[in-house]
Amino acid sequence: MGNLVLLDAPSNLGLRPPAEGVVPGCYKAPGALRDHGLLTRLGATDGGVVTPPRYLPAWSPGSGVRNAAGIATYTAALAGRLAKIRADGGFPVVLGGDCSIALAAMLTLRREGRFGIVYFDGHDDFRHLGNSDHVASVGGEALAVVTGRGQPELADVDGLSPYVRDEDVLVLGVRAEESAEARDAGLRVVTSQEIMASGTGGALAAAREIFTPLDGFWIHIDIDTLDPEFVSAVDSPDPGGLSPDKLVELLRGLVAIPGAAGLELTIFDPDLDPDGTQAALVADCLVRALEGTR
Repeated sequence: MGNLVLLDAPSNLGLRPPAEGVVPGCYKAPGALRDHGLLTRLGATDGGVVTPPRYLPAWSPGSGVRNAAGIATYTAALAGRLAKIRADGGFPVVLGGDCSIALAAMLTLRREGRFGIVYFDGHDDFRHLGNSDHVASVGGEALAVVTGRGQPELADVDGLSPYVRDEDVLVLGVRAEESAEARDAGLRVVTSQEIMASGTGGALAAAREIFTPLDGFWIHIDIDTLDPEFVSAVDSPDPGGLSPDKLVELLRGLVAIPGAAGLELTIFDPDLDPDGTQAALVADCLVRALEGTR
């Protein structure tokens, strides 16, 4: 691993509006997490921010995903910044934002070689036109898009689809009842219920098996992988999630595997955390997970 570089990616383009006239609040997450001293506590270099285009809420069935043009533009900009960080020997720690920022990470790595992804999420984010009547929000479809199941301007930039092969994906922390689409496609899945019942050993063994032959792998963390007992400030909280201790244990194990290329954290919504206590917990998880890596 290289030196940690903290980069803000405050895009909410991949989510539906939480209410009429309201935009998703996850764009505020980088600032909320930095307010808890994340940069200093990580000992990271400040990578700045990649500013997204304006959020446009309009969408209708059959029109593709909302904000497709904006997401395409943002993916290119964020991928460029990530490529520079990696070329300089850095380990990106990206603060989203919603899950659509995964497109930039996997496009960046696809240009370098064959990389996998660990996809932490309470949901499998695998909706696509092969299993649904329509698509709508990349934030709930990001894993489908990076595996080549999406609009060409998002899923096939420069003819590089898929950015990650199905066999190079490991889905972790998904609720069992939310994992059917990924399982049906043959992706490796270890549910939150399995991890909480049996520990992290099986998940980490699967990661080593999948990623050791590759050029490396990316770590995507949708914070709704945590149980809402701990973090409920997300757009779709569901019971049965991971504990913070289990998430930290998994992340520590993952970053110790050769080839870990960077990580991103998504979906935390400070609008739903008015006293900042959940932001403090999320920041603590990142710090604990990355202790000893710098």
